[in-house]
Amino acid sequence: MSGIAKLQGADADAIVGQALDAGINFFDTADIYAGGQSEEVLGQALAPHRDGVVIATKVMGRMGKAVVQTGLTKRHINWAVDQSLRRLGTDWIDVYIAHNEDPHTPLEETLEALDAVVRAGKARYLGFSNWSAWKVAAALELQRANGWAPFTHGQMYYSLLGRDIERDLVPLTKRYGIGITIWGPLAGGVLSGKYRRDAPAQPDERLATIDPLPFDRDRGFPLLDELRVIAGNLGASMAQVALAWLLARPAVTSVILGVSKATQLADNLGAMNLILPPEVFARLEALTAPAELYPHWHWRNTADPVIKQALLGSTIS
Repeated sequence: MSGIAKLQGADADAIVGQALDAGINFFDTADIYAGGQSEEVLGQALAPHRDGVVIATKVMGRMGKAVVQTGLTKRHINWAVDQSLRRLGTDWIDVYIAHNEDPHTPLEETLEALDAVVRAGKARYLGFSNWSAWKVAAALELQRANGWAPFTHGQMYYSLLGRDIERDLVPLTKRYGIGITIWGPLAGGVLSGKYRRDAPAQPDERLATIDPLPFDRDRGFPLLDELRVIAGNLGASMAQVALAWLLARPAVTSVILGVSKATQLADNLGAMNLILPPEVFARLEALTAPAELYPHWHWRNTADPVIKQALLGSTIS
């Protein structure tokens, strides 16, 4: 479950309580969410339950005006982790995540600093988010070679409207045996059905000013039309169908839900009990298959039939 940005006090406690009652024990936030306020609110709400929950937070974003208060340098990581611990009101972070790539800092410096955070007992495990596949592979090999604490999972955007990670990141996680937690499973609310091509977004909705997440509208809105029909036939919500598709993907370890209302959380949780019929799953696969990029299409076109089948399986399972 994603950290709280819009909720405060009793409202946050109620949502967290609802999540705990439903069996959720993993809560995700980041230092930059609401300028640190998300960590504070989440920490207060989870304080009575700290020994029974897993908390993930992130480092990378700018947290002050000074030039050194951003990035994945040793200095910023050392400072940021202490600030997150203070805001969360905890002695340790279960999963500390490098939020984005830092092109200005040597990878070795970042990984050594993150290892020091684990060795100091300030974090138990490490993760990455929004990194390119080559950099993750390089990091994992450096961690292995130097005996540094390894990345145990990646947090990535993945949805019916965005299947890019299937090309390289999913095969990478299989190779190294690390997990995937998904952010943006409803593509910023688009897959919940709240937006329609024939109805302008309301002034208070994000789509009125910016796209929550980029997507091909020529392909996206026909998918929403189909998703609406599928959901109706299954007696489910569109969000539940989109989430059930993700939960059925073998590579997916966990899906992060970002909710601000009890009704949203209840509806999303309904996806856990929804098993998509094979023909529905296949239909969604066909409607949303990502375009192949080089060198992937070259492998498919030139490989021996046996190898070709293995390559196809590596990207769609």
